[in-house]
Amino acid sequence: MKFNLEERKVKVKSVLVTLPEPEGEKSPYYDLASSLNLKIDFRSFIHVEGVAGKDIRKDKINLADFSAVILTSRTAADHYFRVCEEMRFDVPADMKYFCLSESIALYLQKYIQYRKRKIFFGKQTAKDLAEVLKKHTAEKFLYPCSDVAAEATETFLKAQGIDFTPAVLFKTVVSDLSDLADVFYDVIVFFSPSSVQSLYTNFPQFKQNNTRIAAFGKTTQQAIIDAGLILDIPAPTPEAPSMTMAIEQYIKSLK
Repeated sequence: MKFNLEERKVKVKSVLVTLPEPEGEKSPYYDLASSLNLKIDFRSFIHVEGVAGKDIRKDKINLADFSAVILTSRTAADHYFRVCEEMRFDVPADMKYFCLSESIALYLQKYIQYRKRKIFFGKQTAKDLAEVLKKHTAEKFLYPCSDVAAEATETFLKAQGIDFTPAVLFKTVVSDLSDLADVFYDVIVFFSPSSVQSLYTNFPQFKQNNTRIAAFGKTTQQAIIDAGLILDIPAPTPEAPSMTMAIEQYIKSLK
């Protein structure tokens, strides 16, 4: 696949972000659209579907066997409590929650009385929880995850000698994008390898041509490269720790 790099350095007027549209009026993407006069659309290339309680039983997972839960996202929290309700499991008041970030921990208020529960959280990754996990090695941990769970998290937990059981409570499913077949964007922004897979599932004959590709995170960037595409806008970088900053810097570099 050959590209004329000079021809690709055309002005960016439209951007497609492969995520759901942000809730509320505040988002760095809205600021970016306003400051650079861009058309920015949002469309999730993948979505999540819950695994039924009866299917979880087939995996021989007994929720009562666990004294602690590791939550890596709000989605994981949603599906943990959904499954508990489906399986008529009354979550004990002394259940311990280990969350990757404070925002996930605070989200638990949707389901439990926050101040009366044992909740621990890190800054952003499982490694941030290393010290507190070492103090709770006697616990049996349930790790709610998707069918494409982050290998790095499982690898870390195993290395720490944590007694944990992965439980696939939700699955990542390719969204139907057929209505985008004849729509062109100057930039498409990806955040996961699954979204790259979705692109080719929906459009097996996709050709990049002059479309610029942005990708956040090493695994997503590798998926772009493996697909034979040109990665124009990588993030995060020291100069651009966020995706919006990377896009802004790229667009300004074209002037």
